[in-house]
Amino acid sequence: MPHKIKPAHVLISKSRLKRKIQKLGRQISRDYKGKKLVLIGILKGAFVFMADLLREISIPVEIDFLQVVSYGASKKSSGVIKVKKDIDLPITGKHVLLVEDIVDYGYTLDYLLDFMEKKKAKSVKVCALLDKPSRRKVNVPIAYKGFEVPDKFIVGFGLDFAEKLRNMPEVSNLE
Repeated sequence: MPHKIKPAHVLISKSRLKRKIQKLGRQISRDYKGKKLVLIGILKGAFVFMADLLREISIPVEIDFLQVVSYGASKKSSGVIKVKKDIDLPITGKHVLLVEDIVDYGYTLDYLLDFMEKKKAKSVKVCALLDKPSRRKVNVPIAYKGFEVPDKFIVGFGLDFAEKLRNMPEVSNLE
């Protein structure tokens, strides 16, 4: 019989997520007013967060997506980052805001910050919905942070376990 995957309990409710994303959108709008901003969502986990964040940003913005893999069907990062889908937009001379679902070990963001700088962006910053500093192996700067979460495997609101549970409207941890 297959093992049933289910969340243990809700860590962050829909209403708390909405309020925080509104606040982040206002701050980003103020900070980047009058600048050429490109939001780059890290697929697949950040797409739900990025869609909600985009609706809260009141300034003109371009969007693109980048897909990297490091987990697969495991609960632990392999530490090896692979780009599966590169961005399509030119970012030379533009301000880039990487939109990430969760910062865990820091390997992925460390790789992506370097990757974006090589593309000659004017600036590169990070907006992460969730931060798990207790697991950090590589110190990465997070300019816009939603919530700090405990050292548990997190699912929902775009985050998955083996491609399941992304559609949960809140953030929970696995049992």
